[in-house]
Formats: sequence, structure tokens, C-alpha cells
Amino acid sequence: MTLFWIASVILVAVSVLLIALPFIKKKSNNDEQLRDELNKAFYKDRLEELEEETDEGLVEDQQELIEDLKQSLLDDIPSQEKQKQESSISAMAVLVPSTLLVIGLSYGLYFKFGASEDVQQWQEVSANLPALSKKLMSPDGTALSDDEMQDLTLALRTRLHYQPDDSTGWLLLGRIALANRDVATAVGAMKKAYNLESDNPDVMLGYAQALMLSQDDTDQDKARRLLGQLVQQDYVDLRVFSLLAFDAYERKDYPAAVRYWSVMQQMIGPKDSRYEMLSRSIENAQKQMGQQVGTGKSVSVSITLGDAVKADPNASLIVSVHTADGSPMPVAAARYPLGTFPRTVVLDDGNSMIEDRKLSSLESLMVRVRIDSDGNVATKQGDWFGESEAVRMGEPVEVMIDSQY
Repeated sequence: MTLFWIASVILVAVSVLLIALPFIKKKSNNDEQLRDELNKAFYKDRLEELEEETDEGLVEDQQELIEDLKQSLLDDIPSQEKQKQESSISAMAVLVPSTLLVIGLSYGLYFKFGASEDVQQWQEVSANLPALSKKLMSPDGTALSDDEMQDLTLALRTRLHYQPDDSTGWLLLGRIALANRDVATAVGAMKKAYNLESDNPDVMLGYAQALMLSQDDTDQDKARRLLGQLVQQDYVDLRVFSLLAFDAYERKDYPAAVRYWSVMQQMIGPKDSRYEMLSRSIENAQKQMGQQVGTGKSVSVSITLGDAVKADPNASLIVSVHTADGSPMPVAAARYPLGTFPRTVVLDDGNSMIEDRKLSSLESLMVRVRIDSDGNVATKQGDWFGESEAVRMGEPVEVMIDSQY
């Protein structure tokens, strides 16, 4: 605000100067000189007339008339001091009221219509951006109030106006808009972030989230493509599969919804509180498909790597469930990206190998896990693997990969 007040004072001073300029650079007044010349001409003409009248005998006392003529000429010359005083009074009478009028109108109209309090609040909010951002990202989960959220949005918009290449700022603005269900702002902000960092997975996910809320089919198709790219990149985030699952459910693609929710279950494991909610979602989708909901039995497998294992990051993880006697033919199996360890995967009837023999029909079982580096289902010399002990259905299974064929 200091800069504004300085600028306003300068503008008012310039305005006053423009008003005073005609009085400061007033043109020289030639009225007195013109009057003197006119009087001289009149005096000469009158003298000539008196000479003619005297010659004609019309004037008896020529000298007296000449004296009267001289006196009238002197009376016509105004006092110099009086002239200066009148000129000074006239200039000030115009300049002072004009100056007061300019100052009064300028600041009066500003205080009336200039919203100075709003400007001051805006500047305070902009200066408070770091504190608001820190509170938003606080690990203790302190929620921002509605007013603080509005202040944060305003401060972010201000910073992005001056720093339009800040992709993180656009991403944060988009997330705030998503939280406020402001779809238009969310899509616009996420699009700017995506244009700046199109290969950033977090930006891709945020943009997909915003596009999913759009009512435009083109936007939703683009969101699906972005989510598909994230899945191909092995971007492990529950929100990716959650968006895909709910989108599939809305489109009545129930098998796809079940598949995505099942992947989410495998990612979080049965001990997570969200596992049961996902099970209910799967059951609901299966009912929509007209399928009989199974018993819900599943096998949770916790997998760790031995210290000596050196696995190719591009390899796959094959998990198979066998009967307790270790039969080579698996009852159920699944393939996963290698990912990181330790990790937990969950197999259920959806992973059964034979239609007539469900995983849930087993009373006891054992699990074998193998790292597949060439995409061949068959085992080969040098593959790392691990096996569990025989356990009863429903008991947790632990497997350490520490052996080689």
C-alpha cells in the first residue's frame, strides 16, 4: 500500500501543477503598452486638431487645452502597485479552490469506491500463503476452515498470476478446487499443471480426477487414458484403481469394476479397515452381474525377499496356491509386477484356475511364489522362489523368496 499512496500523491501533485501552470507561465500582459501607444496617437491627433482650430480662430486659449489633454493622459495610466495586487488576488482565487477540489475529489472518491480495505486484506492474505500452505500439508491433519480455504485459494491465484510456470502451485490449486467441488477451476488448474509437467504421475492423477468430474464425455475419455498410462507405469496409488473402479461401475462395466476393486484389496491386505468396504463393493457389482456372491474366503500372502536375491526390476511375481500336499498343479494363481518388498497380495475365487474347483473349497493349502524374469510360465534354471508351510484356510501365509531352481 505504501507504493500506492506515494503514486497517488505524485498524481495529485501533477494535477495541481497542471492547474497552476497557466498562472506560473502567464503570458506578459501588453495592455498597458497598447494603451500608452493609443494615448500617444490620440494626443498627437488632438494636438493637430487644436493647431487647426487655433488657426481657424475657434480656440482662444490653446495652452490651457493642451494642459487639460496632458492631464487626462496621465489620469489614464493605472498605478503599477495596484495592478500587481489585482493580478495576484485573481490568480490565488482560482488556484487555491481548484487545488482543494482536486485533492478532495481524488481521495474522497477513492475512499468511497476504491475498496481500500479489500485491497489491504488481499495483500495480507498473499503474505500469509506460506503459513496456510504449511497448515494444509501439516501431518497432524489439521483441517482448514472455509475462510482459510478461501484465503489460500486467493493467495495461490495471486502467486500464480506472477509465477504462471509453477506446476506445483497449479496442482495445489486444482486439489483445493476438487475439495470444494469447483469442477471448472479444478480442470483449468490441473490442465495448466499437466501442460507444464505432462510426465509427472501426481499431475496426471490430479488431472484425471478433475476430468472424471466433468460432464463432458471427451474429458472422461481423456481421464481414462491418463489412468491407463499410470497403470502401465506401475504407479502404485489406490486412487488410480478407485477412479477406474467407480468409473467402470458407473458405466455398468461390472467385471472391470470387480477387477479394479480386487486389485485394491490385494494392495491393502485384509487387515486394512477398507478391505471389508471393498468386499461389499465387489459383492454389489457381482449382484448387478447376476452372479452368486461367493463365500468371501481369500488367501493373504505376505512376501519378503532373502538378502541374497538380486531381482530384475522388470520381472514379474507369480503367486500360486496349491493343496497342502504341494501338488504341482495350482488351484489358483496370479501374476503381479515385481514392485517392492515386503508386500502383501490376496488371492480369492477370482484367481481360481479351474471353474469347478474354487480356492474357497480348500481346507488347507500351501503357497509358492516365484520371480519370473522372461515372461515364461514354466520354471527355468536360476529362477528365485519361495514356499510356505501348509496352513489352514483363513490363516495368514508368509513366504520368503530365498531359493533357486
